[in-house]
Amino acid sequence: MEQPMNPKPFTEVEAGSYHKWLPSEYPLLARNKVAAGRLLLRPRGFVVPHYADCSKVGYVLQGENGVAGLVFPSKSDEVVVNLKKGDLIPVPNGVSSWWFNEGDSDLEIIFLGESKNAHVPGDISYFVLSGPLSLLHGFSPEYVGKTYSLNGEETTQFLKSQSNALIFSIQQTQSLPKPSKFSKFVYNIDAAAPDGRVKGGAGAVTTVTESKFPFIGQSGLTAILEKLDANAVRSPVYVAEPYDQLIYVAKGRGKIQIVGSSSKIDAEVKMGQLILVPKFFAVGKIAGEDGLECISIITATHPVVEELAGKTSVLEALSPEIFQVSFNVTAEFEKLLRSKITNASPVIGSSD
Repeated sequence: MEQPMNPKPFTEVEAGSYHKWLPSEYPLLARNKVAAGRLLLRPRGFVVPHYADCSKVGYVLQGENGVAGLVFPSKSDEVVVNLKKGDLIPVPNGVSSWWFNEGDSDLEIIFLGESKNAHVPGDISYFVLSGPLSLLHGFSPEYVGKTYSLNGEETTQFLKSQSNALIFSIQQTQSLPKPSKFSKFVYNIDAAAPDGRVKGGAGAVTTVTESKFPFIGQSGLTAILEKLDANAVRSPVYVAEPYDQLIYVAKGRGKIQIVGSSSKIDAEVKMGQLILVPKFFAVGKIAGEDGLECISIITATHPVVEELAGKTSVLEALSPEIFQVSFNVTAEFEKLLRSKITNASPVIGSSD
């Protein structure tokens, strides 16, 4: 099993950067067909229109005045949305997009996706629609001219006017479309109601499926935000179906323990790292002194996530006789354990 994974720069310019986790360095990403990338845009930074070979969900790590444009397959117009910290924005397969930071501070977005149909498993490949890296540059000028009924001078202007590649700054004199005030394509998970009550205000767990946010269903993914206060513990869970979970540490540091049938890891994690929970493996988290915040995806629209503590725990559901025999404990101790399992919270504070 892989330890926490760190990204490598894909492109870095004055206007921003994009970092990727490489399957050549972390083969587990390719084997489990998941991928991730992190976009940073400085004020007035712009990402040219493109599409990708992975269905993914973006989570805004920082920034208050981001703008994204989405063009859906077979549609004749674009959807323009506003982005701020805590927003989820799915980008399903086939959707073209552009990104812009209209604010005065940095805009940063982590993208987590499934790469089962990707050109390179475990990686997100981008197909650019303008500039020197564009698909049109791969065709001959004669072909482009005939396609769009352009003469030679017009073809050259069309293909050569933009010298910037993927990310660049837009001048103050240049304007972009204004986003809609309300959008069904963006969902703020930070402001959403947590899944359930957590004792002592030790943290929160918020799961977003298409029942809360219908558009995320088009990505084929589920998003989970976990916020743990200092030294809090997230009780162990597992996905009871053949789906992977990809976790990004958005803030703080701590420990993540992952246990399977024949392997386990006990890893120190910090902000900016990625870690994978393979199919059917159980995962638990312990926050450090500064707390721990994780955003993750599960590669399914309605995953069955089982708790190993609490009223819905499989351990709580076992009959007393099976519990006693399986754990080799007395009836008296079984009652004590069962009461503690039943009353356990998804997030336990350091003083509980």
